[in-house]
Parts: sequence; C-alpha cells; structure tokens
Amino acid sequence: MTFTAPARRLGTLDRPDCRIAYEVTGSGPPIVFAHGLGGCYLSWFQQVAHFAPRYACVSFSHRGFYPSTAPESGPDPREYAGDLAALVDHLGLGDIALVCQSMGGWTGVEYALARPGRLRALVLAATTGSLDPRQMAEPARGRLEGWLKESAEARAAMAARGIHPAAGPAMAASQPAMHHLYGQLDKLSAGLDKEALRARMGEMRRRPPADLAAGNCPVLFMPGGQDQVIPPFALHAMAPEIPGARVAPVPDAAHSAYFEHPAAFNALVEAFLSEVGFAPA
Repeated sequence: MTFTAPARRLGTLDRPDCRIAYEVTGSGPPIVFAHGLGGCYLSWFQQVAHFAPRYACVSFSHRGFYPSTAPESGPDPREYAGDLAALVDHLGLGDIALVCQSMGGWTGVEYALARPGRLRALVLAATTGSLDPRQMAEPARGRLEGWLKESAEARAAMAARGIHPAAGPAMAASQPAMHHLYGQLDKLSAGLDKEALRARMGEMRRRPPADLAAGNCPVLFMPGGQDQVIPPFALHAMAPEIPGARVAPVPDAAHSAYFEHPAAFNALVEAFLSEVGFAPA
C-alpha cells in the first residue's frame, strides 16, 4: 500500500503590529484550529493528521505565541478575532468550520459575532470564551463560586506535583510522554506574560451566553468531565440559551481532551461537522 501525505505548507501573515504564523495541511472544506493558552499551531497535530486527508486544516499561532510575534505591550485578546478574519481572507477560505480550545474560544465567539452567518460550525472545547459564566442561568450559576475555590486548590496540588493543570493527573499518570510533550509545547511561548494575558481575557468575559445566538452558526460545546480550568457544567448550562447548540462531553478528559483523548475528540467533532452538513463532497 502506497501512502501519500497530504500537502502541507507554512506561512506568515503580517498584521499592523505583529506577524501571525500558520500552517495549511490537506485540501477540502476548511477547518481552522484556534489553540489555548498552553499551545501554539503545533498543538493540533493529532487533529491535523486525522482530518487533513479530507479537509483543509489551518492551524495558526495566536499573536504572542510561538512562532508568531506580538507588540511590545503583549498580545491583546481583543485583536484575536481580527487576526483570524485577516487570515481567513488572506488564504481565501470563505466560510469555515472553527475548532477552539480554551483561550481559542475568545477568538471563536468574537469571530462568530463579527461575521454572523460566516461560520459553518463552531466547536468550543473546554471553553465558553468571552461568554460570562457569572451570567449563566441557575442553578449552574450558584455552583460557580464553590467550584472556583475547589478548582484553584486542585490546580495548586497538581502544580506541586509537577503536573500541568491543563493536562491533568490522568494524562500525567497514564500518558507520561504526552504529558511531557504538552509541557514542552507550552514552554515554546515561555517569554509570554500569560498572567497579564489571563487578566485581559477576564476583562473581555462580559457577554451573556445568549449573545452568541447573533453569530447565526451551529455551536458544539465540548466539556471535559475532569476539567479543573473551566467549569464543565458552564458549557452544559449555556447551550440551552443558544438556539440549536449541542453539548458533547468527553467524560474522562481534563482540560485538554483534544490532546489527552484525540480519537474520542476527533470522532465527536467529525460527527458534528457531518450533522451540520460541513463534510467533503
């Protein structure tokens, strides 16, 4: 059996105050992947390998994340959606499916609202993006304060044991090589002030969940059942406020199901894309 790898090309896009690095692999309907705070364009290798034989997979590094650049003041997440729009136009992608992990959800929500009807599918994995959990409906809202306290304690305990909080103890124990790789990918952007970036993201998190309805696109929330970074119940609680939104949990996953359980993650994303009619001819 002869194997031919999907075509792959690297590129950069100059923005007024930074440079965005990207990779395009494969051909077909375009899926764009927006990484989280611990990642970069390389983080999606298990998704690109799966989808590239049938889709054009576009992964990019947000401004400030390796090897993209940022202005001296550091990356402002309010610019993320504009960066993505510029990249989509630069590559001539047209309407896209967008898969977002954690921080990438800020990009996804704001892009959907900036270009209503232009997203064929939006996946929000372990994220609510700029949608504010403090504005979700009860009883979920009432659980938030207790969860935040317990999750902070859990993350501190993980850090004391050398476990990356976004990878989680199960990955560290059962997939030590992948846990190590996760940490190495995170360190590629070691010069970035991530605490300052988290603060800026927090300032943006002001939208009531129902705002996303204006994006006029199919939405899939993908909570990790063991997530200690983003409350999984928030994703379940927000979906009913967005017409047609679905929830597909990965119960055994921590914050990074795409990395920890890629086969399950990819299957759920693929089923969603098929369901909403975004599939190769």
